[in-house]
Amino acid sequence: MSDDDPIPGIDPTVPPSGEGCMECLSGEGPGWWFHLRRCAACGHIGCCDSSPSQHATNHARSAGHPFLASFEPGEDWLWNVETQDFHRGPALLAPTSHPVAQPAPGPLGHVPEDWQQRLNQP
Repeated sequence: MSDDDPIPGIDPTVPPSGEGCMECLSGEGPGWWFHLRRCAACGHIGCCDSSPSQHATNHARSAGHPFLASFEPGEDWLWNVETQDFHRGPALLAPTSHPVAQPAPGPLGHVPEDWQQRLNQP
């Protein structure tokens, strides 16, 4: 399979849903994240598995969208939540990360001082 062949579960034409975790920003959970992930099928932005709420993987599983992409500056990988493997795939529609000025963890002003103790550990 070449990089130009379509991969079921990846739609490179869909824009990201925003600049931060949709659920955290809407008040679901503690309201902050460690890192962000983007659904490669629909563009949903959610928080990573180290974050308290793990919204990205929860979305991927409930929606049946297996591929998540990093939504962190300088990262361009895909993760399949079903197979637990990294993958190469097509470039996704920009922007491919949250704004560089947005801190990680984020969002600014909502991260508790003891955030390291609140992370989910593998």
